[in-house]
Amino acid sequence: MRVIDIITGEKPSLSFEVFPPKTSDNFESIRVATENIAGLNPSYMSVTYGAGGGTSRFTVDIAANIQKKFNVPALAHLSCISSTHQGVREQMDAIRAAGIENVLALRGDLPADAASGNGWDYKYATELVREMVDYGGFCIGAACYPEGHPESAHQKDDIAYLKEKVDAGCQFLVTQMFFDNNILYNFLYKIREAGITVPVVAGIMPVTNARQIGRIVSLSGCALPQRFRYIVDRFGSDDAAMRQAGIAYATEQIVDLYANGINAVHVYSMNNAHVAAKIQENLSDIVK
Repeated sequence: MRVIDIITGEKPSLSFEVFPPKTSDNFESIRVATENIAGLNPSYMSVTYGAGGGTSRFTVDIAANIQKKFNVPALAHLSCISSTHQGVREQMDAIRAAGIENVLALRGDLPADAASGNGWDYKYATELVREMVDYGGFCIGAACYPEGHPESAHQKDDIAYLKEKVDAGCQFLVTQMFFDNNILYNFLYKIREAGITVPVVAGIMPVTNARQIGRIVSLSGCALPQRFRYIVDRFGSDDAAMRQAGIAYATEQIVDLYANGINAVHVYSMNNAHVAAKIQENLSDIVK
């Protein structure tokens, strides 16, 4: 089933992101973790793509397994930075051969040794979206950043680039994580004003240990509301308490999103089946 049809249905959708193994050595443990989440029967699941395509084969393997074994629609990530046209074409061939029709088109993180990017076949996700449209047959999603892309100096410019991506053929958007729903509501107002009308899926990250905070902020630049900081200050030194508080905070965000007409929520599960199960349990009568 196509993600666009899932997220535009009357029923609220709740989906989970998982990541593939980095090497074959831990493939089995990752497979089990993703299967445990698939067993919750979410609306769909996305599978990430390693920097530089390092886990590309595992992305397809995990996505195909989820879809075939559990009948859960899979959304395979595909990033293009530092990739060749031939490499991307081969990856699209592999995704299609696996029976996966949903793809999240991403630029991907810049390699640590990236200079000017001279000689690269791709510099922007928009280029990948256009190529996927020409290839045909995929339901194409892309990323958006309610607080602005970390590399963009002005949100207005960021939204203009986002519109280019949508105009190129992107059918839906999935947001970067955020911890204050008002940031998303403000962002939606701005992109609708700019003529971006495709569905937007809200990305939620349950923070279940205090050690995640620094990395999350450094990578995403997300703002942390004071009420969230109080939670970390109070419960951060107690792993069990922080896990429970983090799940409760994420659940509250999701309930507020649904109540305000955001019908599609995507949870960054970090392959944690316990967290995914608890959130789904908290929402059982809302997403039934």
